Order: sequence, then structure tokens, then C-alpha cells
Amino acid sequence: MRIQDAKTVYAQSSDIKARTYLQYRFDMKRKAIAELEAKDWIAEKIREAFQATRVHLVKSGGDAFLWFLRGGGVTREPDYRATIELPTGSRSLDVEFQYADKSGLEFYDFKLSKVRRKRKGTIEPRETLFVYIHKPLRKYALLEAAWIMEHGRIGPVPAWGSRQAYRVPAAIFEAQLRPDPALPELIARIDAKNQLLSYQHAQLGRWRQGLQQELERVIDEKRMLTWHPERLDTLFKVVFALEHLNRTPTNAPLWLVYAASYAATLTNLEQAAQVAYILDALYGRIPVGELRPNEQQVFLEGLKTVRAFVLGHRRSDGSFLSSPQHSPCDETRFALFAINLLEDMVQDFWFYYRPAPEIMAPLRPIARIYEWLPDVPQSAAFVRACLASHNS
Repeated sequence: MRIQDAKTVYAQSSDIKARTYLQYRFDMKRKAIAELEAKDWIAEKIREAFQATRVHLVKSGGDAFLWFLRGGGVTREPDYRATIELPTGSRSLDVEFQYADKSGLEFYDFKLSKVRRKRKGTIEPRETLFVYIHKPLRKYALLEAAWIMEHGRIGPVPAWGSRQAYRVPAAIFEAQLRPDPALPELIARIDAKNQLLSYQHAQLGRWRQGLQQELERVIDEKRMLTWHPERLDTLFKVVFALEHLNRTPTNAPLWLVYAASYAATLTNLEQAAQVAYILDALYGRIPVGELRPNEQQVFLEGLKTVRAFVLGHRRSDGSFLSSPQHSPCDETRFALFAINLLEDMVQDFWFYYRPAPEIMAPLRPIARIYEWLPDVPQSAAFVRACLASHNS
């Protein structure tokens, strides 16, 4: 059973419960990528709007952030908190970030709880600034909660399961949008990372299909199923199956230590991706605080070794290659998959275990998703070429 943070989690919807842990994190990262990439740009826009001398913007109310909670759920935290330094003094402000992926919307929707609050029996707007990026139009708007209450009307949102929200008509909302010369480059970074995320996430489906075919051959072809107990691919298949059955090994910490030992035996990037998957699945199922110091050390050394192996096989065109057994497109998918999970585990460990920095080096806290990828635009261009070649 996964651990929830009782201090911050106040709701958990059935759609989160219905997802696998990796699918949940994939969904959470889509907005997190945009939030983390846009952070500096948002701070500058707020500084300009308030004619401030300085704006200090922090994600989720603190520098230590996590883009997914182990047990799923929703928090009351705003996307950012801003401290605005003005000539007359400082001002604190909650900041919410939203964006539109497509044009032609009839309404722009804002959650009721983010816009208003009840105080002494009356409904009043929150001290919240909404930063909205319209990606197709390459424009943005800064909107106070009071403006949304004034110009929106409360109604059900079909895309949100008919939950109530403030719905601002498109004509009124889009009149507030303005261009910014830095927006196209920011949007390109967000789109590139989301494309990398989708590309690497597809590896799960490939593994599922491979395991399905292996199991079906037992019946269809009357073929013996042989899994050797002391091989990495066997450990991977067993953990993969248990994860999809939502089952935790009885000796999960022991399995974690055993899995980490394979990091020193890697010969190709598929193995690196498999070790990353095994470590991630087992680590996420061990309740916080139940990893003993020696187990933590072995786990971290495993992460460091896999990270070094993956980054050591990057090529000058942004791709990754370790073995002639797979194409550069597949090898790059393995590498991205491993990097993505390694970053998750590092961030989770920083958040829940509060380790000493010298223990973690070079695994620093992650400020942006795919931070370890040396050249995101270059790798994204390679992935686009792979997708174009596959679809041609």
C-alpha cells in the first residue's frame, strides 16, 4: 500500500486510484513540465506587471518540491507563491498556472476553490494571480481572482466530469491575452519535453506486449516458459507482473538491494531501463522510513551507477546507443525511460528521507524534468525524426 502525506493530501479521486503508479506520474508530469519550465518567465512577467524591483517565486510554497505524491491525491497548495518586492514594501501572492493546448474553446475554466473562499459567511475572491498561457496563440494573460469572479459564470465543465467551475466566455477571456517575444521558445521547450515523456512512456506498452506474447506462446505453441532465477530479465518480468497486479513482494527491501546489484553488470541501455523500472517499482512500494541506512546506501549507489551508464552512451546528435541489437531510436527510448525514472526516485528520496547532500552527490534535487538530459532540443529533434520515420 502506498504512503500518503496526511499533511497535504485532502482528496483522492477514483480516476487516480484506477491508474497504475507510473501512469499517474506520467499524467502529473504533463503540467509539472510546464510549471517548472515557466517558473523564471512567470517571475519576470509578475515583476513587469507590478513594476517590482524583485520577485521571488517558489514552486508549491517551498524550494523542496515534488511533482507527484506517492498515494495520489490533491493538495491545497497553489502552483507557486510569490514575494513581490515593491518600493513601498513587499507583498505575498499565491500564483496559479494554467494553459490551453488548443484553440476554438468556448469557455476558459477555473476551479471554484482556486478562485474564491468563504469568510464570515460571505464569498470573496482569493488573493491569487492566475497566469494563463494560450499555446496555439502564443499569448498569455495575468488575471486576478476578482476579475474571474466578475467575468465568469458558474457552470458544469464536461471535461472535468461536470464539476462546477467559473467559466469565462472566450471572447471576454481572449481579449485579455497579449504576446510576449519569449513565449515561443518557452512553449517549444514545454512541447519538446512532453514529446520526450510520451515517447519514453510508450516503452511500457512494448514491454506489456512482449510479456503477453511470451505467455500466450505457452498455450498457442505449447512452448515451455523458462525464467532463470538469477538473471536480470527474470527479475524484471516478475516485478513487472507484480506491479501490474498491484502486489508488493514480502521482502521488498531485500529485493531492492538485490536489484541494485545489477547496476554494476549493465551491458546495454535496455538493461539500464529494466533496472530503473525494478528499482522504481520496489522503492515506491516500501513505506517511507522502512529503508535501513545500509539499504539506502546500496539503493543510491545503484541509481548513481545506472545514471552514469546511461549518460555515458549519449551521442553527439542527441541520441543514445549502446548495442547493435537495437536501433538508435529504441536505444534512445530506453535511455529516456531510465533518466525519467531515476529523476523521480532522486526527487522522492530528497523529499521523504532528507538525506545529507554529501551522501547524494551527484544526485542533486531536480529543478526541471529531464534535467539530466544534456541537450533537450537536440534529443527531441532526434525523437521527432524517429517518429516521422516510423509513420512514413
